[in-house]
Amino acid sequence: MLAACILGYLALNLGIGLWASRRVSTTQDFVLAGRNLPLLLAASATFATWFGSETIMGAPAEFIQHGVLGVIEDPFGAALCLFLVGLFFASRLYKMNIITFCDYYRIRYGRRAELLSALLIIPSYFSWIAAQLMAMGIVLKIVLGWSLTECILLSSGVVILYTVWGGMWSISITDFLQTILIILGLSIVAFILYQKTGGLERITEKLPDGFFRFYPEFTFKGSVEYFAAWITIGLGSIPQQDVFQRVMSARSAQTAVRATLISSFMYLSVALIPLFIALCGHLLYPELEQQDGQMIIPQMVLLHTSLPLQVMFFGALVSAILSTTSSAIMAPAAVLGENVVKLFRPELTDRQLLLVIRVGIVVITAVCIYMATTRESIFELVAESSAFSLVSLFVPLAAGIYWRRSNEAGCLLSMVSGLGAWLFCIWLKTEYPPLIYGLLASTVGMLAGVFLYGKPQLFQNV
Repeated sequence: MLAACILGYLALNLGIGLWASRRVSTTQDFVLAGRNLPLLLAASATFATWFGSETIMGAPAEFIQHGVLGVIEDPFGAALCLFLVGLFFASRLYKMNIITFCDYYRIRYGRRAELLSALLIIPSYFSWIAAQLMAMGIVLKIVLGWSLTECILLSSGVVILYTVWGGMWSISITDFLQTILIILGLSIVAFILYQKTGGLERITEKLPDGFFRFYPEFTFKGSVEYFAAWITIGLGSIPQQDVFQRVMSARSAQTAVRATLISSFMYLSVALIPLFIALCGHLLYPELEQQDGQMIIPQMVLLHTSLPLQVMFFGALVSAILSTTSSAIMAPAAVLGENVVKLFRPELTDRQLLLVIRVGIVVITAVCIYMATTRESIFELVAESSAFSLVSLFVPLAAGIYWRRSNEAGCLLSMVSGLGAWLFCIWLKTEYPPLIYGLLASTVGMLAGVFLYGKPQLFQNV
């Protein structure tokens, strides 16, 4: 019965994608939903950006092992990212009327900056997508009893079809329905498990001292690592195409700002529910934690709850991973078509560009399927997800918007020096987080370009 319900839910997603395809006639319709999403759809779509396998499976395992300090990066840093996007970037980017994030670099800095930013963004999504596909495969394997490869192929096929058919329209509509299911499913599971534990005192009495401490003990190294945890997603995901698409799909600049700020609050509050569920599981079923920390919540629900609750929870889990995967696949495909292929083939018609993006979705997913079926760990894949955006793209973005003197030379030097320093520090295995060195080098590169290589190029390439 559980398997039938989950398969029915996947079929529903395909139906929504097919229905949404009727609203797609141009590239802007496909990539940005025609820039016409109302506040409710825009907020739910933005909320669903990262609410995936890490939120329900990865973060709870870290929370049980390391307490609040173990989950600063996600959900706290992720919520910070959405808050900062809404406060400082959404309105300004929306008014530029562009399709991809890399279009900004072309308008602000030139064609070379556009191409380099695209080459950095596209591969940064591969490991992230593969991690979501593997997580979906593991969940379906538990529910359906199929092999992991078969489950990964099934989930990939569903995501490809409804994304290729309806683009951002199908993603937004399914995200809205998935958001409702996520909140309802997790809330009901949390309430039932809370009743079984006997109250908050029983949940917290066996936890170690300092488990809920929000700040580390004061040392210079500890403070730097704490800061790095906040900015990894908090700043690093600001210049990313999946976040940008959600912002630009709103029907107005005001809607974009409001939707992003609402989604920030939604993400932080809803992402705390899996952490609470994990605490309940830690108390009630400690034997499951010894098997695989990432699977403690799914296994607990499957083995110790009723069928209706299982349907609700696994529906929520499948929803979360599907929404994250679809937006992650769409992002690099849009950049590939708009900022790489079109750069070398400017004569492409809008219909041809739309076909290129759809083909890109299939090709990128195929690469990620291979990665997902040849690796063994979600954590390994997520760890491989590049920090390119933080060390190479954030400084040129912020400087381009808020510093009139920033120029093409500064942008290119910032990207190259930040990426180079980050990779070099990874190779050296530095004592402090490599992304800190990369961010500093990116800032120095921008300053060097501005003060050594001439006048600013303020939107002269429009």
